[in-house]
Formats: sequence, structure tokens, C-alpha cells
Amino acid sequence: MAAVAQALETPSSVTSIKSLAESSALNTVPSAYAFNINPNDEADPKDPEFAIPIIDMSLLTSGTPEQRSQIIHDLVKICQEWGFFIAINHGVPESLMKAMIDACHGFFSLPDEEKKEFKSGNDVLEMFKYGTSYNLALDKVLLWRDFFKVRTHPEFYSLYKPATFSEVSMEFGKRTREVALEITKAISESLGLEPNYIYEKMNMDRGLQLLAGNYYPPCPQPEHAIGIPHHTDHGLVTLLIQNEMNGLQVEHKGKWLTVNGPANGFFVNLADQMQILTNGKYKSVMHRATVNNKATRISIAIPHGPSVDTTIAPAPELCEREGKPPKYLAMNYKEYIQLQQSGKNYMKSTFDHILA
Repeated sequence: MAAVAQALETPSSVTSIKSLAESSALNTVPSAYAFNINPNDEADPKDPEFAIPIIDMSLLTSGTPEQRSQIIHDLVKICQEWGFFIAINHGVPESLMKAMIDACHGFFSLPDEEKKEFKSGNDVLEMFKYGTSYNLALDKVLLWRDFFKVRTHPEFYSLYKPATFSEVSMEFGKRTREVALEITKAISESLGLEPNYIYEKMNMDRGLQLLAGNYYPPCPQPEHAIGIPHHTDHGLVTLLIQNEMNGLQVEHKGKWLTVNGPANGFFVNLADQMQILTNGKYKSVMHRATVNNKATRISIAIPHGPSVDTTIAPAPELCEREGKPPKYLAMNYKEYIQLQQSGKNYMKSTFDHILA
């Protein structure tokens, strides 16, 4: 009861949506969390037009030259029209993916006092941070989620609770990085560039990699709350896994499509620096996280980006070949992240600030 009263009276002092959602007094969404979703904007998942593309990673890594060539050819259309696909047969053991979700569940199940040990400021480049909503100092509507973010590359950091977290996250981070680099290699080739073009130009040997865990507890009125509103990611490519509950939606052809995929697949979305590098040819996909009234959803996003000191601009080779001027101004990656997460850019497109 106290947690609900606190959310109603002083929403900025709420420390955990988990505690709020577990209150027996909660039967409606507190006004601070009120967010309306229009069901008419949602796509019919049975419509063939909204069949999510699937990429078989084994054909990239161990298929015949013809199979690899076909996947790279398919990637052109996928990256232009969707900016999103599901990766299967990627080589990361399903047992490791489950162990990572279990470790995240273990962290979110810790008492609030212990999770508070990981609270910090709002700099995305900090070693780790834990919080609720997005940024309580900026949020106009509170988000129905708790989260943590940990920097895992170029230096590896970890939450030190629960005990198994560090070992699991180190192996998971290493294996997902291998998948992400294989994807960026294939994307480079799909653009008619050398396989290592993106890796080298984006200084990915020291590229920023994060591990971001999200906890979305059941919500009494899921149509009146949001886990994370519409946004694009700031890096190059993001991999995502989840427990058995769906909630990720991607925007495609003006509709929101709930993503459903195999338990051992990675949801892969292109992000802002990929759109900038390709001069708008490839799309940073808009996506959001919805909530449900049945069970807790846990998702783990692994964003991969350039090194923080890299300046990103449209690739001259692509602009020259296509005879188009650069659409975007060059910008340092760290400055881009800070701009995206600043108050003046709250819930707006960062691209608007860098149009040439």
C-alpha cells in the first residue's frame, strides 16, 4: 500500500516498479505511468506482409559460397525495408542464453537495498547502473520497467551480485560479440564493401558493448502503460533475447508488430550509426517494449557500437558510388550518445540534429 501511495504522490521517489507491481493494493495504473497504446496501430502477425525476416547464421559462417552469397543478397532488402531480423543457428548455446536470463532474474529478485548499491548517475558510459523507468529527472511519463546497464567492452565490467552473474555475463558477452561482428561483416559485404570495412572504420576492436537487462512486471492495465516507448538505438547493431514472454514491437510500414521468434534466436536490429554510415540506405528501426497483465517479461539487449572516440559520417565510398551527397553531419559517437539521452532530445529523433 505504501509503495502505491508513494507512486501516486511523489512518482520521482519510486525506486522499483517491481515493488510497486507486487503491492496487493495495485489494481489500476497510477497516473504517473499513464500511457495509452492505440490498438489500431498494431499489425496483424498473420499478414504475410509482416512476416519477420530470418537469417540463418550457419550459412554465413559455414555454408557454401552460394549460400553465403544468397544471405548477403537477402540482407540488402532486409536492412533497407526492415532494419530488423531474427538470427538463428548463431552458435551461442541455448543453455548460455537461459543462464543469462536466469542471472538477470536473480539480480532483479535481490532486495531493493542491495540493488541500490548499483545506482549511479545518468552517463551511459559508466561501468554499470541500475534504476527504474528511464531517467526520473526527465521522464514525463514513468516507464513500467526496472533496468540495469553494464559496460562489457572494451573493458569488461560486471554486477557483483548475484554470485554467478560475472562468469555468465563474461561468456555471454564474448559469444554475442562474435555474432555481432559476423553480422557487421555480412552487412559490409551487402553494401559492396570489404568484409572488414565497418569493423575497421568504426574501430570495433575497441567498440562499445553494453549488457542491458530490463524487468517488466505484470501490469493491471497493460494498454495504459509502456515498458519503453518508441525509440531507436544509438549504436550499430543490437542483439536481444527475452524469456518466454513477448513484448518487443518493431515499426514496419506504419504499424507496430509484436515480435515472436524461437527461444534460441536473437532479435537483431540496426541502430543509428549504421543508418548514418550507410547515408540512410539502411534503416535504424523504431521499436518499443509493451507490457502484459499475465507474467513478468525479462529482456536482455546487447548493443554494439563504434569506439566512443570514433567520428561517424556517411561512408564516402557509398556516397560517391550512388552519386548522393552526405545526408548527415559527422559526429563523435560519445557526443551522439550524450545528445540522444539529453533533456532537449527527450523522446525525439536524434537524426534531426545532424541532418546535413
